[in-house]
Formats: sequence, C-alpha cells, structure tokens
Amino acid sequence: MTSKYTPLKDHDTPIKVLFTGYLCTVGMGYLFALIQILFTHGMADGKFGLSVDDIVYSYYGNRSGTVLELKLNGSMKANASEQERFEIMKWVRDGADSDDYKDDGVEKIIETRCVTCHNESASGIPNFKDFEQLKALTTQDTGATFASLTRVSHIHLFGISFIFMFVGLIFSFAETTTTRYKCIAIGMPYLFLIADIVSWWLTKIHPMFAWLVIFAGMGMGVSFMFMWATSILEMWLYKPVFVDGIGSHYLQWRDNGPSEKAKARIENGLALVKAGVQQLKPAVVYVEELWLARGWPFIKGLFKK
Repeated sequence: MTSKYTPLKDHDTPIKVLFTGYLCTVGMGYLFALIQILFTHGMADGKFGLSVDDIVYSYYGNRSGTVLELKLNGSMKANASEQERFEIMKWVRDGADSDDYKDDGVEKIIETRCVTCHNESASGIPNFKDFEQLKALTTQDTGATFASLTRVSHIHLFGISFIFMFVGLIFSFAETTTTRYKCIAIGMPYLFLIADIVSWWLTKIHPMFAWLVIFAGMGMGVSFMFMWATSILEMWLYKPVFVDGIGSHYLQWRDNGPSEKAKARIENGLALVKAGVQQLKPAVVYVEELWLARGWPFIKGLFKK
C-alpha cells in the first residue's frame, strides 16, 4: 500500500535542512529554558538545583519570611555582597521605613546592585525606582501573585503550544512509529502543558501540588525529546540506526509483535500499574475531600473579593 505521506528520510535535502534548523533552534531554546529555571526557581531555597521546596517557595511562598529577604538569600544572593545583603535585610526587619531607606544607605545599595534590572523598562519584575513597589516586597512571602500567574499562564499556553505544533508536524512524517503511538506522542505535550499550568495555580492554593508541577514538566520534556530525537535520526541516520543499528530490533518488534517473554514482561508491568492505581485511590479521595473543604471555598472567597 502506498504511503499517504513522504517519510522524513525521503524528503528533499532543503526540506531536511529546514526541519533540522528549526529542531536544533527550539532544542537549544528548551535547554536554555531549563538552565533559566535552575537559576530562578531552582534557587528559591538558596541552594542550586530544583527541588520540591523550590516549587513550593515559588508559587505558594515561604511564609516564614519576607519576599525581599528570601530573594536575597536565594536567587538574588550572587548579586550583592554579604554586607550589602545584611544592610538591606536589617532595614527590612527594622520596619522598612522610607527615611531609614536613605539614611542607612540602603537606597545606594539598591541603585547600585538592583536597579540595573529592576527598572521601569523591565517587564514582569518590580521597578525598584518606585519605592512603593520595593516596599511591597518587605511583607510576608506568599509566592506568585494571581496577576503574575495569569500573565505567565497565557504566555506559556500560546507560546509553547506553537513550538509543540511545529515539532509535532515534523514528527508526523516519521515512519518508524506506528500511527497509534505517533498520535500519543503528538498529543502528550499538550496534556502535560495544560497540567503544568493548572499545577501552578493548585500549588498557589496548597503546597502539596508541587509534585504535579515536577511531574508535568518531566512529561513535557520526555515527549519533546522523543519527537525531536526520532525526527533527527530518521532524517539523517536512518540506515545506520534503523536498518543496521539498534533501531532494527524495534522495527522487528513493531512488525512481528513481541515475543512470549516480552508479552509476559508487559503483563507483569500492567499488573504493577494496576496495583499502583489501587494504592493511589485513597490519595485521590483525600485530594477530593481537601478540595471540597478548603480549595473550592478559597476560590469562592476570591471571587467574592
């Protein structure tokens, strides 16, 4: 039966170069996005590396201190000396008075160390030239505001969905993956993207949902890398990988079906998954009760305000 599309390996070289250029560019963009997360959210607890605490502090907040102090001990720690950070935090703990702001030399430190980025031309971050915006950060850290979550959510939904649309379009020309798994791989990033955005809002309400942020982010990354790697390999390394290399075993499995041993392993795996689902049922019931008792009343209270 004649294929209804041209496989990646059979496309003209200019088309391959076009596809490869796009995939390499968005791949680098994805890498730098991960690095940026490590240097922002990953420093929320003052330690390098992304953890559950980082997610909680970023969205729910660290209710044990003020926003400014926690930033100075976390992601902004490298931008000022220890003595300068001490002077700012001392000013905050003394009441963040406007007169002391100038008299104690805090204004000069802020202008030297912070205003380079925190100014009127920067978008999405406070303008430290406006004292009121700086003063607002001397209150208890309650994490991301609902206004900032709204702004970042719509930017991510619009922007990242376009990236996955074009990556999925290129991957749709792959021939080593069956139609069923191809549909799953193309649809997964969108499901994980929505789950990722929703998990930010849920974590803002309760810190227990921080695990969902990590799970959704990992799901997006895995689906992106699968489509990216498969597309690149089929365009330029089809014969070495899928004919003469390790990929040939997968093609034999795809065309002839799994062996008896493989079927037994699959059945054992499915049994483990079912057992895991049974173990998760109490957690689902708990989350439902928590939502009805706290989450939904909290949301209704916000709408009333």
